[in-house]
Amino acid sequence: MLFNSLSFALFLPLVFLLYWFVFNKSLKWQNVLIVVASYVFYGWWDYRFLALIVFSTLVDFVVGKQLETTTTITRRKLLLGVSLVCNLGLLGFFKYYNFFVDTWMEAWHMFGISMERSTLQIILPIGISFYTFQTLSYTIDVYRKKVGASHDFISFAAYVSFFPQLVAGPIERANQFLPQFKVKRRFDTDFALGGFYLIVWGLFKKMVVADNCAFFVNQIFDHSENFNSMTLFLGAALFGFQIYGDFSGYSDIAIGVARLFGFRLMTNFKFPYFSRDIPEFWRRWHISLSTWFRDYLYIPMGGSRGTFYQTIRNVLVVFLVSGFWHGANWTFVAWGGLHALFFLPLFIVKKNRKHISSTRFSVNQIFKIIFTFCLVTLAWVFFRAGTINLAFEYLMHIFNFSGLSLAFFVKTPKTILFSLIILFSSMVLMLFEFFAVQKNEKEVVLSSKQAFFVGLVILFMGVFKNPETFIYFQF
Repeated sequence: MLFNSLSFALFLPLVFLLYWFVFNKSLKWQNVLIVVASYVFYGWWDYRFLALIVFSTLVDFVVGKQLETTTTITRRKLLLGVSLVCNLGLLGFFKYYNFFVDTWMEAWHMFGISMERSTLQIILPIGISFYTFQTLSYTIDVYRKKVGASHDFISFAAYVSFFPQLVAGPIERANQFLPQFKVKRRFDTDFALGGFYLIVWGLFKKMVVADNCAFFVNQIFDHSENFNSMTLFLGAALFGFQIYGDFSGYSDIAIGVARLFGFRLMTNFKFPYFSRDIPEFWRRWHISLSTWFRDYLYIPMGGSRGTFYQTIRNVLVVFLVSGFWHGANWTFVAWGGLHALFFLPLFIVKKNRKHISSTRFSVNQIFKIIFTFCLVTLAWVFFRAGTINLAFEYLMHIFNFSGLSLAFFVKTPKTILFSLIILFSSMVLMLFEFFAVQKNEKEVVLSSKQAFFVGLVILFMGVFKNPETFIYFQF
């Protein structure tokens, strides 16, 4: 079920009314409603994959309870191993089976040996990477004795499957999110209204910014050989705005919907295109994932506590694994590796935390922001391209300086209209974010008048017919 669909527009008010006006007297039944609503929300796409969520929930609920009562180190490690094998095994099978089979065949083909491919075709369940990491963090934290095990299966199932952030995050932690299912929620008008305004802002990012950018991005990347350097660079930049509007828009909607039900979700994006270097970009982009890898991969590997070369290795591993997490394609690994190359020079000279305290934008930083955006834009080419070869060809065409003409964007009345919409909506996006940065806000906070204005923009400029699926659904 898509946030920008008619089905969700009917689903959300129904669940909201049941939650606050029918089951409001009982915390248990509110949590039951959340679980049922979440399974309906996810099963709307394909009910068969509900079994995977139920299985992960059962495994980690049982493992968590066993970990709490087990003191033997060997048995505790065995229990943690059960959780890791079950969750990562499912993730690996559904997400990476085809990738590993194809890679294996290509490796043998290099030696002149042909092999027949298995006919098994695996369908990737939506959101499996997100809810797998969320439930894994719970088990690991129970193992580390950072959180207590949950003894209420319904609240734990609600934590794992909470529908606003189920399929594309934010990836929540048990110590922050699970306790919210165990305390009575009271309706707060201002809190809920703020959530509603955030939903409006998220829909603006998705339906106006992202989906209109897709009109040009799809054409340019699908036929990159037909365009000059300037058009190709702008195509990559537009994809940067598309994926940001698409993914951060989803996060805003998820956070806003959660507030309607009295829950707080973590901030997942904090105006990343105002970053002054790559390390700052990664403190502002997909925060729930980057901090997950920091806490459950980078630090356990030794973090920055080892030798110089061990620290460099740890950084490289995190970026490469982060890239591979996004998809079963070498393009994502290359994307992660490229960001590692951008990140490491500042890390080596210990300037990777230079912009951690000050978040406000000043005019003398404009060149740093533009330069960082250009680096991110070039990396996006690997993220969007279908293969490594296509990505390199795309970049080669950018740097052959074949022309600066913008004729493609004003070629027909339709392209002119889309160009004007994208120009206007991008200016609105960056203007609102600029003022939020200046106020050191975690998110754009709309007033009622601003929300009304943004709603009108969605109505007149949003893509309602054949909207693009959220990009991160594939991950």
